[in-house]
Amino acid sequence: MRILKLTEEARQNLQKDLLKRSPNSYQEYEARVNEIIAQVREKGDEAVFSYTKQFDGADISKENILVTKEEIEEGYRLTDEKLIEVMKKSLENIRLYHEKQKQYSWFDSRPDGVLLGQKVTPLACVGVYVPGGKAVYPSSVLMNVIPAKVAGVEKIVMTTPCNREGRVNPATLVAADLAGVDEIYKVGGAQAVAALAFGTESIPKADKIVGPGNIYVALAKKAVFGHVSIDSIAGPSEILVLADETANPRYVAADLLSQAEHDELASAILITNSETLAEKVSKEVDQFTAELSRKEIIEKSLDNYGYILVAEDMDKAIDAANEIASEHLEILTANPFEVMMKIKNAGAIFLGEYSSEPLGDYFAGPNHVLPTNGTAKFFSPLSVDDFIKKSSIISYSKEALEPIYKDIVQFAASEQLTAHANSIKVRFEE
Repeated sequence: MRILKLTEEARQNLQKDLLKRSPNSYQEYEARVNEIIAQVREKGDEAVFSYTKQFDGADISKENILVTKEEIEEGYRLTDEKLIEVMKKSLENIRLYHEKQKQYSWFDSRPDGVLLGQKVTPLACVGVYVPGGKAVYPSSVLMNVIPAKVAGVEKIVMTTPCNREGRVNPATLVAADLAGVDEIYKVGGAQAVAALAFGTESIPKADKIVGPGNIYVALAKKAVFGHVSIDSIAGPSEILVLADETANPRYVAADLLSQAEHDELASAILITNSETLAEKVSKEVDQFTAELSRKEIIEKSLDNYGYILVAEDMDKAIDAANEIASEHLEILTANPFEVMMKIKNAGAIFLGEYSSEPLGDYFAGPNHVLPTNGTAKFFSPLSVDDFIKKSSIISYSKEALEPIYKDIVQFAASEQLTAHANSIKVRFEE
């Protein structure tokens, strides 16, 4: 891996490189995505079936687009029993963590007849997109579905690509069934997002669409936002490790590569105040890469977006980490909790040498759907909050309104909204 001195210029150049990976930088695909959305919106199932044949080579129709109970049962038979048990354990950890995020309606009454409050209502229907191309991620099924179930969403619909024979990955089906998905449809890509956004003869319209996907899926979610809600427009995966001289270089190298193997656009960054650690990590990365199965992807990822930055001190390293605002942030220092208190921007924070990033991906419980491309400065991980909406409650008695009604009339009149003023004033006519 390249080793650079951490300067303001180096950090800015790095961030410019990282932002090139954002879905907002791929305008050349937008026209094609918009065409797919328009066709699905106009022609419904006909367009969905046509695009599925074109892109996935599968003959899908009204008769076979919905995954059957028999197909789910077959998925259980084809999935390793030990993996099913692991998924059950992971599911329970995810559920327990998200149960603590639940919000409840509340009301506050005053003796003068004022009642104010907030009503929390789960979304009625959520669409979950699950990739099915280069790699299959049943863990993402659990992470996207469980918070929705905890929130109390009435109906959860999943779309995922099938193969040419019209079959869906067995582990994906098992994860969906364990998590409590109500309906699974064999459709992927931008056409699946459009179907969830507008509804077709076969696929119901969702109120919100969540889940990762390729650039077409990301741009489709961006395009339908406003017609429906979405979780985020996710970019490629990324990890940033903050480490000092006490860190184990093998652990650091292994953790960097855990994200570099996702795809060629993934980023892996180490920021340290130790030149010695930087050199050791670079050597360990080379040794690991030579042995790993996704060597080509890792090498391209590191060539494009792999960095080791050597800072003057840990404070400057922390400042850089806050500016980069990484999706995953590992802190491998003598006192990781002290460093963590200075972190303002990160999707998920992993503390200590036995809390490597894959622990969060698969098992610990916190959500692995995280803000990318610096959006951790203003976005949060997927949570129960993403699957609820809140309504304000306002109730005033006449006795409560009378002492203040002239104030409201004056405020409305100052904005020249006489009908607003009249709506209050009419209640106190003699």
